[in-house]
Amino acid sequence: MSFVEPRLTSGRHSDHITELGNARPKQPFFFLKPPSSILERGGGPVLCPRGVSLHYEVELGLVMGRRLRDFDESDSQGAVDAIAGYVVGIDMTARNVQDEAKKKGLPWSAAKGFDTFTVLSEFIPRSKIPDPHDAELYLSINDTIRQQDSTNLMLFQIPRLLAHISQIMTIEEGDVVLTGTPKGVGPVKVGENIKAGIKIQGVELDEGKIDVAVAERCGPYAFKET
Repeated sequence: MSFVEPRLTSGRHSDHITELGNARPKQPFFFLKPPSSILERGGGPVLCPRGVSLHYEVELGLVMGRRLRDFDESDSQGAVDAIAGYVVGIDMTARNVQDEAKKKGLPWSAAKGFDTFTVLSEFIPRSKIPDPHDAELYLSINDTIRQQDSTNLMLFQIPRLLAHISQIMTIEEGDVVLTGTPKGVGPVKVGENIKAGIKIQGVELDEGKIDVAVAERCGPYAFKET
């Protein structure tokens, strides 16, 4: 399974743009996360490297069912047909690593690419989410809700995201595309517990539930100024 995340400007929800103080984008923008960062349901914990300010971002993920190249965003049905199903994802971000890289004009792949930094739920059949632009995502820390909002707040809808990505690089079958996080992003600490999920018309989908602890990562890495 490869991994594409069109989130930095493309998938973000409008209120999340505001809370981070970013300019509203004119077109989608995306970045990549390595498959080695994936933590599937039942795995865990999320590992926080030493010196890292760890942030959470809950998102709806598209599991691609076929190859797309130069996709036409006007083909709304084609976009739906290209999706095999969905996942709930938590994009973990080493925020201080990312902030320093941005400040110095450096790439920030490391901030998104640590092991366990892409937490995924079980596969959700496409039939269980009739309209991916009308679903409610939530995330809690120690059972306190931190994020809870609708996917209808995406800045760019799914056909536009798939068109933009596929006109730059081919989307392969099995790729996971995360589509953006709502407001409420913030830090999570070692020893805390993260839960997340998705509701359709108020009913939670069991396949979309995530329940994972956060622990310190052992090893030689510790964040230092670049």
